Amino acid sequence: KINIIPEDIGRVLMNIYDNAFYAVSEKSKKNVPGYDPTITLTTKSEGNKIQIIIRDNGVGIAKKYVDKIYQPFFTTKPTGTGTGLGLSLSYDIIKAHQGEIKVDSAEGEFTEFTIELLYD
Repeated sequence: KINIIPEDIGRVLMNIYDNAFYAVSEKSKKNVPGYDPTITLTTKSEGNKIQIIIRDNGVGIAKKYVDKIYQPFFTTKPTGTGTGLGLSLSYDIIKAHQGEIKVDSAEGEFTEFTIELLYD
């Protein structure tokens, strides 16, 4: 069993999904031959924690932005498209649940978020 507030974790997942859908949509617009937009969700138990891994094969995050993505109001989306609060709120929610959220990305290739939550 895991002690969470389901609505909060749902909000985190929706923020990450929204970003993933945007990323694969943007890459689709580039008409890359053979590109198949894909978003995967994987869960696993490791030790005393669970992992939720969300990976997309969209536009990725430039290295210069990776350290900034959890800052409030930071966004790489065009004006009017994003508020820059989704990942900041997600980070705060996961920390409030004594968890961790990590990102791995390669610009133009993929983005993968890993959420780790402890369980009893």
